[in-house]
Amino acid sequence: MIRNPILPGFHPDPSILRVGEDYYLATSTFEWMPGVRLHHSRDLAHWRPLGGVLTEPRLLDLTGTPDSGGVWAPCLSYADGVFYVVFTNVAGYAGGFWDVPNHVVTATSIEGPWSDPVPLHARGFDPSLFHDEDGRSWLLSNDLDWRPGHHWSAGIIAQEFDRDTGKLLGEPVTIFSGTPALYTEGPHVYRRDGWYYLLTAEGGTGWDHQVTVARARSLLGPYQVDPVTPLLSAAREPRLPLQKAGHGSLVQTPAGQWYLAYLVGRPLTERDECVLGRETALAPVHWTAEGWPRIEGARPALTVPAPDLPAHPWPAEPETDDFAAPVLGPQWSTLRRPFHADWASLHARPGHLRLHGGRSPSSKFDTSLVARRVTAAKCTFTASVEADPRSPQQLAGITAYYNTRNWHYAYLTWREGLGRCLELLSCDRGRLHRPAHVPAPVPPTGPIRLRADLDLPDLRFSWSADGDTWHRLGSALDARILSDEHAIEASPDGVFQIWGFTGAFLGLWSHDLSGNAMPADFAHATYTV
Repeated sequence: MIRNPILPGFHPDPSILRVGEDYYLATSTFEWMPGVRLHHSRDLAHWRPLGGVLTEPRLLDLTGTPDSGGVWAPCLSYADGVFYVVFTNVAGYAGGFWDVPNHVVTATSIEGPWSDPVPLHARGFDPSLFHDEDGRSWLLSNDLDWRPGHHWSAGIIAQEFDRDTGKLLGEPVTIFSGTPALYTEGPHVYRRDGWYYLLTAEGGTGWDHQVTVARARSLLGPYQVDPVTPLLSAAREPRLPLQKAGHGSLVQTPAGQWYLAYLVGRPLTERDECVLGRETALAPVHWTAEGWPRIEGARPALTVPAPDLPAHPWPAEPETDDFAAPVLGPQWSTLRRPFHADWASLHARPGHLRLHGGRSPSSKFDTSLVARRVTAAKCTFTASVEADPRSPQQLAGITAYYNTRNWHYAYLTWREGLGRCLELLSCDRGRLHRPAHVPAPVPPTGPIRLRADLDLPDLRFSWSADGDTWHRLGSALDARILSDEHAIEASPDGVFQIWGFTGAFLGLWSHDLSGNAMPADFAHATYTV
């Protein structure tokens, strides 16, 4: 059996691809680096992380990117020995306008190196490439309408793509206007038995999310909507453990079995916060005699039958990262800037991750944060930190993080009358506050161990000077603020100013608001579920 979600934690908008006997999944990364996260499988049930596609500034610049901006809904495809990734780098979405430039990168190996990005259009987001049997390729995306009084989703457009030059040919054509569910986006096209099948995401990315199917004899339409719609949704079943089901892509095994990869959310209770973010799940697909795809019950399930493939599990990821490897492991991500020697190092002190203090927690520039996705409702994150703060402007510790406006932070700093000490700080929708606690004096030198225990909806921080005796730092904190639902903020007229599209992270954070880039050394970062 396949147990859903197959990619727990923040892994939304899955684009699934088979090349030979290998299956690959690409998911959105938004403001996190590296951009476009990849996973690999041989049996669709077991997946291993490969890291990211967009790993350096020449490939992706997220400087100043808004929360939940950045890389939206990439599409991974393959043709004539070349991998293609198309993606949107969302620079802005508030105020009625959308800044959504799209790009394509290519590589002859899934591990890269990837070519410099070639710009495409900026008419809409969620791009995908379809490579037809006649050798022609097409770029699809949604079409955005910024005009006041118009719905922003104006349907799905297609435009021919020249694989030799990476350029678009001709003008875009609207091929599908969507259904009454609205919010038509996330297009993917497949060809089967003489039909072109168009999958789209509709209903918005929340509780009414769904996968819609339409088909046509020509790629450019006209498309007929499946009379049994949607293919998949949890909109009418709020008690299902998997919610928000939508934004799907299809894959076929060599034996002819079809599966849909799609996103889901796991609320704490019925229609409650989804702290783990939007995750990736799978569902088997069968085809009717009339040629329409079907999923049993048209709803997401926690377990589904696996395909007829030999089981291929991967070695388990070690719980502890001792930072002895020459490069940062694929479980880690950085915020808005790539891992680079000008602010982070695995070599300055062997067996340690050194982070030089970056800008403030609310900054969208030069943030020194290395973090990993929260994948379970109950988990523990522990690490040691060693630093020599000389003022309240210098901080280093561990964080439970959602975005610049929602986080909890336990950190080593300096305070008048105490010297080196541990404190707590939280931010809730941009409102900075100090949770009730007594600052804890610690030895003037040496490492301090910090621990975050997450048992949703509660989060607790603890500390230890020797690694054996642990002391609570404050009381339980509300982890619900680390959710998509809590992060969304709208203006009084209902226009969304801040979106919530990611998920909770646990990580290592360092700040130096004096601008002196105080070094903080982290060791023995352990994540257990």
